Amino acid sequence: MPRILLISGDAGEAQEIYYAKYRLEEEGWKVDIAAPEKRAFLSVVHDFEPGFDTYTEKAGYRVQADVAFDDVDPTVYDALVLPGGRAPEYLRNNPKAVALVRHFVETGKPIGANCHGPLLVMAAGGVHGKTLTCYPDLEPDVRAAGAEFVNRDVVVDGSLVTVRGWPDNGPWMREFVRMLKARQAK
Repeated sequence: MPRILLISGDAGEAQEIYYAKYRLEEEGWKVDIAAPEKRAFLSVVHDFEPGFDTYTEKAGYRVQADVAFDDVDPTVYDALVLPGGRAPEYLRNNPKAVALVRHFVETGKPIGANCHGPLLVMAAGGVHGKTLTCYPDLEPDVRAAGAEFVNRDVVVDGSLVTVRGWPDNGPWMREFVRMLKARQAK
């Protein structure tokens, strides 16, 4: 049974956290949510309102972290999920979070990153030479990290599955689950 690590924290996008968690658990797989501390954190809901130039942010659900970053042994996990929201923006400055992501990059284990989640993969040095998608406003960050940005619902490049945001949750988990099942079959 695959065991999956999901990294988030305060201001993680609720729909990306919970959709991934429940979809992967539906397969019978174990999902552990890791955050800077083992505590409940507050997620957010990003939405698009008429007349606004960018997304708006509303309070989301409380999310209970199963484990603190300091207590995570990444070698026991088969894959990594990185939801978006604002959490990746500050977690990319957390050396432990970046080290955890780097383990998955260096071992080639599957990584599913949504919206702003690819910022953590960039911080871990895992996008150079790759093609990916993410929230479109991050295109300059993707290019600065040496990757190619494409504005599509889902992009699979090697062991990295990326999408633009929660409206692409279906294609995200479809491709991520497909990748994990293919690895299980080997």
